[in-house]
Formats: sequence, structure tokens, C-alpha cells
Amino acid sequence: MKDNFNETINSPHPVLVDFYAEWCGPCKMMKPILEEVKKIMGDSIQIVTIDVDKHESLANSFQIQSVPTLMVFKNGKMLWRQSGVMRTNQLTQLLQQFK
Repeated sequence: MKDNFNETINSPHPVLVDFYAEWCGPCKMMKPILEEVKKIMGDSIQIVTIDVDKHESLANSFQIQSVPTLMVFKNGKMLWRQSGVMRTNQLTQLLQQFK
């Protein structure tokens, strides 16, 4: 998983990573928001979801303390990070600057 993840975040396009957990209420709220963001932004962004319980070592390597935690990567560099739920328009506006 880690090799595949590193390959994914090395994309020249922005990659939004959502660290989540199945048992997390706010994480469930993020799912339709992420789907809407993908519809709006199309192929200009890639969205990856990582279950922290299934991929504990990856979550630990990024020091994920709470879920959901969202991160934006481009060319392998983390450009932004925030924990908590965001609205569709907030997230879309934020992502526009990384295109």
C-alpha cells in the first residue's frame, strides 16, 4: 500500500487524501462532499480515501491524530492539511489554487 500511495501522491496533478474510519460520523458526512467535489473538479484532481484502521502504518507515518484528516499532495509534497469536515464550496475553492 505504501509504495502505491507514494506513487499516487507523486502525481503532477493535486491529490486530495482523506484519512477516515468506518466508525467515524464526520467521516461519513465527508463521503458525499468528496463525491460532489470530484464531480465539480473532474480529472483536474484525484481523490484517495485511506481507512486508518486498515492502513495503520500509513496513518502513523503522517501522524494522523483525528479523522477525517484531509491532505493535498502534488509532486510528492504535502501542500495543505486539515482535520474535520469541510463544505463542498470551501474544499473546491481551496483545491482550485493547487491546480
